[in-house]
Amino acid sequence: MKKTIFGGILFLSAACLAQAQDIPVYLDETKSIEERVEDALSRMTLEEKVDVIHAQSKFSSPGVARLGIPELWTTDGPHGIRPEVLWNEWNQAGWTNDSCVAFPALTCLAATWNPDMALLYGKSIGEEARYRKKDVILGPGVNIYRTPLNGRNFEYMGEDPYLAAQMVVPYIKGVQGNGVAACVKHYALNNHEINRHNTNVIVDDRALYEIYLPAFKAAVQKGGAWAIMGSYNLYKGQHGCHNQYLINDILKGEWGFDGVVISDWGGTHNTDQAIAHGLDLEFGTGTNGLSGHTGNAYDLYYLANPYLQRIREGKVGTQELDDKVRRVLRLMFRTVMNPHRPYGSMNSESHYDAAKRIGEEGIVLLQNKNQTLPIDLGTVKKIAVIGENAIKMMTVGGGSSSLKVQHEISPLEGIRRHAQRRNVEVVYARGYVGDATGEYNGVTTGQNLKDNRSPEELMAEAMEVAKDVDYVIFIGGLNKSSGQDCEDNDRSGLELPYEQDRVIEALAEVNKRLVVVNVSGNAVAMPWAEQVPAIVQAWFLGSEAGNALASVLMGDVNPSGKLPFTFPARLEDVPAHNLGEYVGERRKDTVNVAYKESIFVGYRWTDKQKKAKPLFPFGHGLSYTTFEYGKPMADSQTMTPDGTLTIRVKVKNTGNREGQEVVQLYISDKKSTLPRPVKELKGFRKVRLAPGEEKEVQFTIDREALSYFDDQRHAWIAEPGKFEAIIASSAEDVKGKVAFELE
Repeated sequence: MKKTIFGGILFLSAACLAQAQDIPVYLDETKSIEERVEDALSRMTLEEKVDVIHAQSKFSSPGVARLGIPELWTTDGPHGIRPEVLWNEWNQAGWTNDSCVAFPALTCLAATWNPDMALLYGKSIGEEARYRKKDVILGPGVNIYRTPLNGRNFEYMGEDPYLAAQMVVPYIKGVQGNGVAACVKHYALNNHEINRHNTNVIVDDRALYEIYLPAFKAAVQKGGAWAIMGSYNLYKGQHGCHNQYLINDILKGEWGFDGVVISDWGGTHNTDQAIAHGLDLEFGTGTNGLSGHTGNAYDLYYLANPYLQRIREGKVGTQELDDKVRRVLRLMFRTVMNPHRPYGSMNSESHYDAAKRIGEEGIVLLQNKNQTLPIDLGTVKKIAVIGENAIKMMTVGGGSSSLKVQHEISPLEGIRRHAQRRNVEVVYARGYVGDATGEYNGVTTGQNLKDNRSPEELMAEAMEVAKDVDYVIFIGGLNKSSGQDCEDNDRSGLELPYEQDRVIEALAEVNKRLVVVNVSGNAVAMPWAEQVPAIVQAWFLGSEAGNALASVLMGDVNPSGKLPFTFPARLEDVPAHNLGEYVGERRKDTVNVAYKESIFVGYRWTDKQKKAKPLFPFGHGLSYTTFEYGKPMADSQTMTPDGTLTIRVKVKNTGNREGQEVVQLYISDKKSTLPRPVKELKGFRKVRLAPGEEKEVQFTIDREALSYFDDQRHAWIAEPGKFEAIIASSAEDVKGKVAFELE
C-alpha cells in the first residue's frame, strides 16, 4: 500500500483508497475538488469552521487537526520569500536557513514588456515558496501608477491596465504551477500610501472598470488566481477588505472568482461587514488581546469569537460562513492538501540566473547621446563610480517586501567584476550621503555606511576622482527608506533626495563622458538631463543587481526595457496633482480623494493635454542598435462585431548588433458617444532581431480592444465607426497608422 507523507499529513494513494473501506471523500484524490470540499465541510463543527477563517499566528491560519486538515502558511512577496518571524511578533525568528533570492522589483518586470519573463519570474519565486513550505505568496501587486509620489509603486506594474494585465497572468501561472497560490493585491484603488487606512476613493465607474480593475480581472479570469488580497483604503465608504461593491458584486459576482479573499494585515475593521461583504480569511488584526497577551488573542479577531457569538445568538446565519469555509478548503486542496505538487528549490543557480535575466531585460536606456554607451572596455583604462546607491544594499527595506538575501551584488561590485576582465581600473567616491542605515524588521544589511564628511568634502573628492578617468558612472536615485520607495509613506516631491542634482551637475562639468544610473521604482525629476549624455533607469534589481547592470553598461547585453509609466517633466504635469486631488480632503475619520482625472491617467492625460511634453514617455526605451519600421497593414478595412482584425508590420534591425524591440499597438477611436483617450495600448510584441534581420509582427484584435465602459448601461460598448491602429515604439514615437471601420 503506497503512502505519502506531506506537511505532516498522511495521504493514501488513489489506488489504496480504491481498496479501502469508509475512506472520507475529502481524502480521496479520485474525487473532484468540489466533492472533497463539500465532504470536508459536512464533517466540520461550527467552531472548526470559524477557526479556519482567521489567523492563528502572524502568517498562518489553522487547519482542523481532528480531520487531518493542515495549517495554511502565507508569506510576503512579491519579489522574494520573506524571512521567518516569531509566531506572534514581527521580530525575526532567528533562522539560519531562510535567506532567499531577491528578484527584481515588479516595476522592472513590467519594463521587460515580456510575458515570458513574467512566467519565469512566477515559476522561480513559486519554487522558492514551495521549498520553504509556503502555501500562499502575498503578491503580485497590480495597482495602477497614478502618482509618482506613491511609495509603493515599485511593487506594481505601471500605469497602463493592459500592460499590467498581460504581465500578471503568466506570473500567476508560474507561481501556481508549484501548487502555491498567488494572492493578487491590493484590491482595489490602493494608489498611494499616505492615509492609506482611511482614504476613501471617489472614482467614476468608467475609470474603475477601464483603468483600475482590468489587471485584477485578468488575474482572475485568465490567470486563474486562487487568492486576492483586499486593500486598506475605502471605496464608497467601505474598506477594501470587506466591500460589497468590489468583492461581492464585481469580484465574486461579475467575474465568478472562486478563490479566497484575504485581508491585508490589519485591514479588517468590523465583524458585520466582514461577514456580509465578502472577506474569507482574516489576518493581522490588532486586538486588545494581542497587546495585553490575554489567552489566545486570535480568538478576538472580527471573524473569530465575535462571529461565533453572533451565530449562537441567532443574529446571523451560517450561509456566509459556509461559503467562506468552502473557499478556504478549495484553496487547501489546491495547495497544502495536494500531495502531487513539486518540491520546489531554494537559492538555486537557475533562480539567480532568472533574477539576472529579468533585470537585464528590464533596465531601460533612457538617453544615449553620441553613443556614449556601451562602454568598450578595450578602449578605456580607468572608470570612476560615484554615488551611494553604487554600494547600498537595496533588498532590505521598502516595507513588507523587505528580504533577507543569500547575497546581493552591488552595482560597484558588478562593474568591478566586469572591468577586471580587461584590467580596467575602477575607482569609487561616495559623492553624497543619504541613508546610512540598513535595517528593516530585524533584518540588517551588515553594512556600515556612516560617513561624517561634509557635503563639500564629498563633492571635492568626487570631482577629483572624476576629472582624470575615461568614464564617470554616477549611481544614485531613491532608496527603500521611509519617504522614498517604501510602504506606509509617500515621497514629498519629484526631485532626487540628498542634493544629488548638485553632484550630477558638477560631474557633467568635469567629465563629458558621464553616465547617470537612476535606481528607483518611481519617476524622478532630471533638471540636468540636457547636460548628461547617457541616462539609465535601473530599478531595484535584487540579488544580481550589479551583474545585471554591468552587463548592460559594458554591452554584454543590449538594453531592451521600456518604461511602464510616464516620466513627467514636472509634478504639475501629473493629473492627480494638476487637478489637486492627491492627498485629498479630510472628512471626520476619512480622507476623501476624488479621481477627477477619471480615465486620463499617464499617457492618456499627456495625449489629451498635448502641451505637457513628458521627460520620457510611456513605452520609451533605447537600444544599442537601430530598428526600422515598415508601413502597417490591416487584413481588411472593416471589422464585423463578432470578428477579428489582423494588423501586420515589418520591423528590421538596421544596426550592427542583435537587439530586441518592443512593437506597441495602440487603438484610437475617431468618434464616440463618450469621451475617450486619444489612443490606448491594446497589444505589444517583443521581437529579437539579428543585424540586418527583418520580421513581420502581427496583432489580432477583436471587439474587446475597441470597447469602452458605458457607466450608464453598466456594459462594455464597441460603437460602430472609424478607428485607427497605431504602431509605435513608445507613446510618443508613432511609426505608422492604419484606418479601419467597425461595422
